[in-house]
Amino acid sequence: MELRYWALLIFLGAIWGSAFIFTKTGTPEFGPIALVNARLIIASLIFLPILLQPRYLKLLPPIWKYVVVLAITNCAIPFTFFSLASLGSDSNMLAILNSTVAFNTMIIAFFWLNESVTPKQVVGLVIGFVGVYVLVNPESSSTTLLSSICCLIGSFFYSFSNVFIQKYSYKTNKLVLIGWSLVFSSILMLPITLFNLPTSMPSNDALLSVLWLGAISTGFAFLGYVRLIEKIGAVRTSIVAYLLPIFGILWGRIFLDEVITFNILIGCGIVLVGIFLATSNNKPTSQIARETVNE
Repeated sequence: MELRYWALLIFLGAIWGSAFIFTKTGTPEFGPIALVNARLIIASLIFLPILLQPRYLKLLPPIWKYVVVLAITNCAIPFTFFSLASLGSDSNMLAILNSTVAFNTMIIAFFWLNESVTPKQVVGLVIGFVGVYVLVNPESSSTTLLSSICCLIGSFFYSFSNVFIQKYSYKTNKLVLIGWSLVFSSILMLPITLFNLPTSMPSNDALLSVLWLGAISTGFAFLGYVRLIEKIGAVRTSIVAYLLPIFGILWGRIFLDEVITFNILIGCGIVLVGIFLATSNNKPTSQIARETVNE
């Protein structure tokens, strides 16, 4: 992979890693549903000036069904579950458990894209889940079991979306696909949000948090996400999960003064080793994509 794409991956890791501290800050005052909907609306406003251009608008009708699927599985559901999880977890744990996206992506790609799995990858998968157990074990973690489950569910939907994009959008415009999924998800969540509005005006910190989440962590970051999907594929782009725990722990310590325990370091290290082994498939993602187009 070219250096410029590695640089973009690292940049996205830093931006998405920061999303967890702002989710942790904003959710208690906005509530999970309202926070996510506000985040999606702000992100949509960044994409709409591009999407409404005639050359992009005409590309929507043929793929609108795919857009609806991604609006639900890549935006509404995982955003909401991670927001819910933040109520019972430190931001660094949200980032670490989010890294299970890489494991789930490998498993789903194996069954759905017929991607080969080596013994080394199986070992990585086992090691990775050992790391997850270390992290979520109630006897050694301050994170509630419910929050851990919410994180793992959200991660699963991110993984599903990665493989879905790889399988069905090889010849579609990724900007249109991803951009409209943000818009559709913001619309789909509006009726639910009307019954889950904040009971009082959120503080400036909470308002700034949702602004960052919508404009930076979602809007501009998703533009970079689209670029990577176009150049290296959605499955390979999922290796950004390596970086989220590192930046999540770093930002949580700097901005929220979160404690970095020995179990967090050990669990995170085990998960990263597992991800490295589980994603070490020599088969190019572009080859996988070409195969799935013909199915």
